[in-house]
Amino acid sequence: MRPEIVETPPLTAMERARATRNPVRKLYFWTLHWAATPHAVPALAVLSFAESSFFPVPPDVLLIAICFSTPRRWARIALWCTVASILGGMLGYYLGWALWDSVGKPIVDFYDGQEVMDKVQRWYTELGFLGVLVAAITPIPYKVFTIASGWFHFDFAQFVGASVIGRAFRFFLVAGLIGRYGERIRPFLETKLEWALVALALAAIGGFAAIKLLG
Repeated sequence: MRPEIVETPPLTAMERARATRNPVRKLYFWTLHWAATPHAVPALAVLSFAESSFFPVPPDVLLIAICFSTPRRWARIALWCTVASILGGMLGYYLGWALWDSVGKPIVDFYDGQEVMDKVQRWYTELGFLGVLVAAITPIPYKVFTIASGWFHFDFAQFVGASVIGRAFRFFLVAGLIGRYGERIRPFLETKLEWALVALALAAIGGFAAIKLLG
């Protein structure tokens, strides 16, 4: 009589976080676990809102983690992220328009963006709607553009329109790719996790460097 083979269930994300001593992987698996909780989407909305006006951390990492945990809800998750980002961009616009001296300028100074304010203005003058659209899609720090838009009194309707198109394109693209191909690329991502995070960090740094090359 053959012994019964008992299949061991795969480890949960939290169990994998506890099992590894690698701090990067521990944080990654902890984020995956947390992304499956009821608090994940509200936290994503708050992060997306804050990133558009003052916070340095982009919401893409949490967006990806939540889509990994609930791939069938990727469109709803991307929608929450997009709406929150647009509202945050409106806050950034207001900070530049009404609170430049007390709030807007300190934020721009924190990101070393004061020296490129004249370039931003020239970009708006030359590209207008397209300038905001590109900023909304690319890794270029969107918060600098939202504040600058208010400071230069860029047309608010065009600003919102470009933000809607750009933010939706970015977040729906990321979430859609994870929703469709997440289980195929997840093993590769987890195998090359450190390199993937380095690439994300370089993209963010490249965004801040790119803004200084405008004009």
